[in-house]
Amino acid sequence: MHLLFKSKLLLTSDFLLLLSLLSCNAFAEPAAQKIEGNAGSILLAESFATFNEPWAMTFLPSGELLITEKKGTLLLVDPNDSSKIVVKGVPKVAYGGQGGLGDIILHPQYKENHWIYLSYAEKDRSGNTGAVVARAKLIHASAKPQLENLEVIWRQIPKVSGSGHYSHRLAFSPNGKLFITSGERQKQAPAQSWMQNLGKVIRLNADGSVPSDNPFQDKGELAKTFWSLGHRNLLGMAFDKKGQLWTHEMGPRHGDEFNLTIGGDNYGWPIVSWGDQYSGIPIPDHDSRPEFNPPEVYWVPTVAPSGLIIYSGVMFPKWQGNAFIGGLKSKSLLRIKIEGFQAEEVERFTMEKRIREVEQGPNGAIWVLEDQKGGRLLRLSAYE
Repeated sequence: MHLLFKSKLLLTSDFLLLLSLLSCNAFAEPAAQKIEGNAGSILLAESFATFNEPWAMTFLPSGELLITEKKGTLLLVDPNDSSKIVVKGVPKVAYGGQGGLGDIILHPQYKENHWIYLSYAEKDRSGNTGAVVARAKLIHASAKPQLENLEVIWRQIPKVSGSGHYSHRLAFSPNGKLFITSGERQKQAPAQSWMQNLGKVIRLNADGSVPSDNPFQDKGELAKTFWSLGHRNLLGMAFDKKGQLWTHEMGPRHGDEFNLTIGGDNYGWPIVSWGDQYSGIPIPDHDSRPEFNPPEVYWVPTVAPSGLIIYSGVMFPKWQGNAFIGGLKSKSLLRIKIEGFQAEEVERFTMEKRIREVEQGPNGAIWVLEDQKGGRLLRLSAYE
């Protein structure tokens, strides 16, 4: 009886150990996976961490990442050990719908001045909301990183009802000007208004002042901040090696656009579009109104673009100068070939998750953030 009892204990112990190992494997981080594009390219995808509704990221000179979450959390992330530290001093955000904490970028001379720029939605006393851009000093030396000397340098005017189409993507030009995408807040008509900065691309100096060489000097004080107009919801912006600005924007019912965004030009929304109203009411196509700048690429059906880089790394030398765009509705990563003033989609990678953000890493890898709760930080590298 004693030997039988001992044998049963050993069997039970072995069985519990097996269950434990199976359980650990079930919840372990999945191994790196291959992702093949429809033109035959293969990427190796590795997961580093998960987040709650991540929206944007930027790399610090140290190789660490700053990652925003929509509810108002800014995280300092170390890819080496997947650690996450909350950065203190982030202002209160108006969370809901498409609103919350948005983009984050570094000043071009960040190593010297430690300025970071972030965008977010804020609410006024009447309950209306609008996008805001602020800059602050990142105090990073201690184990408790924080933002100091935060100052708002730009606001959407006016604040309006609803919680959509803030856009509020940020980018610095090669000559140090700050560009901001300002969505039309699902109101359409403001995109053509000189009295509102909704539906525009904005160009400012790094301190928020207005450059004297902006294109619209005779349309009123607010219009002096405009770079271009007639936009809908711009969730991606980047400069190519020639200093040309590229943006993309979501169409209404289809008709997403990828635009070479030229100062002083009008891109036609809501007068023209390659998409239609959600109600089914048609909108005239771009070719019916030649005075409006048409997109270099448009998508029917929609891909719902979000995030944008113009690739310049060494890991994929053949892709230097190509654009990479995340797809929300399409759950994809799109590769766009740019030649001068022309562009075309040349490859699409099926990601199986909504892709919210795209960034280039220090060694030339492409990093993406999946959307929504549980969105992963993925590094896409060359498959060998």
